[in-house]
Parts: sequence; structure tokens; C-alpha cells
Amino acid sequence: MNLLANLNRRKNDFLKKGNIFYFMIMLALFSLDRFSKSKIINNFNESTYYINDFINFDLIWNIGIGFGLLSSDSTLFYSIVTIIIGLVILFLIFIFVISENIDKIIFSIIIGGALGNFYDRIIYKAVPDFIDIHYNNFHWFTFNLADIFISIGIIIFIIRSFVIKY
Repeated sequence: MNLLANLNRRKNDFLKKGNIFYFMIMLALFSLDRFSKSKIINNFNESTYYINDFINFDLIWNIGIGFGLLSSDSTLFYSIVTIIIGLVILFLIFIFVISENIDKIIFSIIIGGALGNFYDRIIYKAVPDFIDIHYNNFHWFTFNLADIFISIGIIIFIIRSFVIKY
């Protein structure tokens, strides 16, 4: 009974008026990611577009997780990884709900990006990555805006957790 009361209270915390600003951050980042991916998918057709000597747009379909890790042709493995990612997002939303306001910004950035890539995993069965940063023959992993949002959120979280004492 205590667990149900606790979950009901968390549901009320989730729906608090003060969280609307953070949900707007998530929605804005998700929308920006979706907009960029739709432009690339509809206009680049898996061909390379050279921007300058260091950045290309090169559409690839990533069936793995960040940086192509855990890529597999197995549908079962892909589905299991997708379910785990969904559970991690739900966990992050729970952490978001119980967090302080400054931490809610950090989690909003991470969740906004994670939802963008999760959407692609569900709809396209792969995540479109297209930003190719390189120097001469060295190419970093190809990524997208959602990956940038997730990485920035994690970096800020690490700095907040280990460097800035409150």
C-alpha cells in the first residue's frame, strides 16, 4: 500500500505546473533533432555533402547505440536493446521528477536527446546519423543532434556531480 501511495505522489510531482518549462526544453530539443533528421533524410539520400575541410553531412543508419556500439543484424538483439533503452529513459524521467530544479535542466537535455533517438529506433528501426567530423583521414564517429544533446547533458551532469559542490 505504501508503494502505491508513493507512486501516486510521484505522479502528482510529474504533473506539477513547475515542470512545464522543463517539458518544453525536452520538446524543443526533440523537435530540433527531428527537424534536422527529416531534412537530412529527405534531402541527402545517403550521399556525402561537404561543408568544409572538417565537417561533412553523410547519412548513415545506426542500428546500434551511441557511436554504433552493440550493432547487430539480429532483430531479437535489436529489440532487447531498444527495450532496455526505453527502460533507461523511464528511469531518467523518474530521476527528473525527484530532482532539484537545476538538475531538471540537465535531465531535460539528456531526455530530449534520448527521446529523439528512441523515436527513430521505433519508427525507422535505426537511427539516422549524419554529422561527420574529421581531420585529414581521421574521422570521428558519425552522430546527430540528439547525440550532441545527450553528450552535453552527461558532461554537465558529471561537472555538476563531481566538480561543483553544493
